[in-house]
Amino acid sequence: MYIYNVTLNVDESIHDDWIIWMQDVHIPEVLATGKFTKALMSEVLVQEELGGITYSIQFTCSSKKLLLEYYTKDAPRLREDSYKKFGDKFGAFRTEMKIIKEFYS
Repeated sequence: MYIYNVTLNVDESIHDDWIIWMQDVHIPEVLATGKFTKALMSEVLVQEELGGITYSIQFTCSSKKLLLEYYTKDAPRLREDSYKKFGDKFGAFRTEMKIIKEFYS
C-alpha cells in the first residue's frame, strides 16, 4: 500500500471556499479516478511564519502502478483545476510513502 500525501498551505482569504471545494469537489474527483481507496484530510497544527492554514490530504493507493497512472492520466487535469479556481493563493508539495506495516491498539 502507498500513501500519496499532498501538504497545502492555504491563504486565509480563500480558506472557507477552498475547504468546501476540497471536500465537495476535489477529493471526490480524485477518488473517482479509481486509483485510491480512501482519503484523509487533516489540519496541520503549526503556525506558519508566512501565515495561512496548512492541511495534509492523504490518499491511499494499493499499488505503485496505480499511483504512477494517476500522475500521468489524472493529476495534470486535477492540478490545473485547482490553479484555475484559486490561483496563487495556495502552495502545495507532494510526497509518496510506502506503508510497511499497520499497528492497532
